[in-house]
Amino acid sequence: MNHFDDDPLLHAGIDTLAVRAGQTRSAEGEHSEPIYTTSSYVFESAAAAAARFSGEDPGNVYSRYTNPTVRMFQDRIAALEGAEAAAATSSGMAAILAVCMTQLQSGDHVVCSRAVFGTTTALFNRYMKKFGVEVSFVTATDLAEWEGAIKPNTKLLFLETPSNPLCEVVDLRALSAIARAKGCLLVVDNCFCTPALQKPLELGADIVVHSATKYLDGQGRCVGGVVVGDKVYIDEVIVFLRTAGPTMSPFNAWVFLKGLETLRLRMDAHSSNALQLARWLQQQPQVEKVYYAGLPDHPGHELAAQQQRGFGGVLSFCVRGGREEAWKVIDATRIMSLTANLGDAKTTIVHPATTTHGRLSAEEKAQAGITENLIRVSVGLEDVADLQADLQRGLALL
Repeated sequence: MNHFDDDPLLHAGIDTLAVRAGQTRSAEGEHSEPIYTTSSYVFESAAAAAARFSGEDPGNVYSRYTNPTVRMFQDRIAALEGAEAAAATSSGMAAILAVCMTQLQSGDHVVCSRAVFGTTTALFNRYMKKFGVEVSFVTATDLAEWEGAIKPNTKLLFLETPSNPLCEVVDLRALSAIARAKGCLLVVDNCFCTPALQKPLELGADIVVHSATKYLDGQGRCVGGVVVGDKVYIDEVIVFLRTAGPTMSPFNAWVFLKGLETLRLRMDAHSSNALQLARWLQQQPQVEKVYYAGLPDHPGHELAAQQQRGFGGVLSFCVRGGREEAWKVIDATRIMSLTANLGDAKTTIVHPATTTHGRLSAEEKAQAGITENLIRVSVGLEDVADLQADLQRGLALL
């Protein structure tokens, strides 16, 4: 994708970008993006090789960090997020690690939301601290707590919005203003919404990360991640990837390119199905509480309506009882897949306290609102009536 003023994609809509952005064609004139399955590239001369390795010539060097298929995916997701650049990684956690390794050093401080994926908490607590990075965890929606936790050595603020699994919504405009005033970077995990529903960079974030494994693929086929933002940040990430190697494979990049072509259509359908299922769950006597920002009584409903195009496909709910009752509901399902992944065309169901957040201490779970009676559902593209009947099988046992 070029960036000349006459580029027809320069002001294109999101659906056009999702299908066309980033695509380049070889001399063969292929219509679909090819998979460049090569580890290395041949140079015309020793001087040409030297120019590539020095960066004087921006062409391909080695597929650990330069591959045409991966580059097309990077350019497309950057266009969708409205960013200058993107760097693809081997997983979503590798994307978060890449940000940490390029933006943090010993003596720095991070403020992180408590309402994040359990492995994200583990990365900050067990590994960043090991290398001298101080970490403070705060209530995601409490802006005063965010501001109060910032220290002179705070380098970045990290959060998910909506959060996993309670769908807490953070005011990104307000938090970005705090970050700017304090000289911190704001890093947002946009996994739950994708750029089809939310663009954190437009709301003031500095860097966006994704687990491409989720909605960017949409069918649970591959593992991958991506870091998106200004070129000054992404260039550093690429240097890290070149050195450490947690990069995306060409095949996975091709799968994600295909996934992006239907991203908005899928996100709209996921959102519609999730809202219907959330409303139904609210009416069930065995359900104590439903967490979904699309419900008017959700604390973040109005904010989500302002900064998101839709409410997404993930919801959580608490059944009356504890772990035994939650497991009964989960085990009774016959259509939903019992798996910790989300963002799939197939609906998935999981018990966060013993899976996705199972490595957290009892105190950390309590602070994050991960209770034993909590169930998370990533609502897929099946008929909602069938999903309701699937859950009803378990609820009827309570």
